[in-house]
Amino acid sequence: MTATSARPGPTRAGGRAERLARPALLAFLLAAAADLAGLLAGAGTVHLVAKPLLMPLLALYAALRGGPRLLAAALLFGWGGDVFLLVDDDLAFLVGMGSFAVGHVCYLTLFARGEGRGRAPAALATGAGYAVFLVLIWPDLPADLRAPLTGYSLLLTAVAWRAGVFGAYAAAGGALFLLSDALIATGIAEWPQAPAPDFWVMLTYIAAQALLAHGVLTGAGRTPPPRLGPDTV
Repeated sequence: MTATSARPGPTRAGGRAERLARPALLAFLLAAAADLAGLLAGAGTVHLVAKPLLMPLLALYAALRGGPRLLAAALLFGWGGDVFLLVDDDLAFLVGMGSFAVGHVCYLTLFARGEGRGRAPAALATGAGYAVFLVLIWPDLPADLRAPLTGYSLLLTAVAWRAGVFGAYAAAGGALFLLSDALIATGIAEWPQAPAPDFWVMLTYIAAQALLAHGVLTGAGRTPPPRLGPDTV
């Protein structure tokens, strides 16, 4: 028996992780469906239970798929934001927004390591549209939230702009994250809302995080793992 064959190979460990990843993804999808159904039905208890499960399950799936640690960190800081935003309090809202902001920094750091070229025209168009939205909504935002919301929105715009280095899925996720943020802002500004506004916020948010994770796990910007060769034995 050689020294190489005596050690457990990455293929076997990777196979086990792949098998565990599928149940984690299914659990995430079930939690997402339960959360959205609860919001449509007006079942607040279902939302309180299902929402905090979403990002940990998605982070677990990403980790089992061999995703970068920064991706799991971004998702878990999103979980922190999810939990704090469940509390109807201005301080909790700011803390939750801060947690999301740290998650966006994780995304930006990860995107800076990507090897793709991105999709600058589409990203710039999205960012320009969001800038116009901020100008329009600014007078209707509470005075004490204008500065933090604007700073957070600029950070999220940078995420949406850079996400394209990991392909079209990640780029779409970044754009949907902006849309979800815009829907929250319209509620804060007390603009007219669509029916079941919380449903649309969560639908766009869940889709955004899922697409960002999928883009990072499969996209063009991902650095391939090193190949095993004679020098690595």
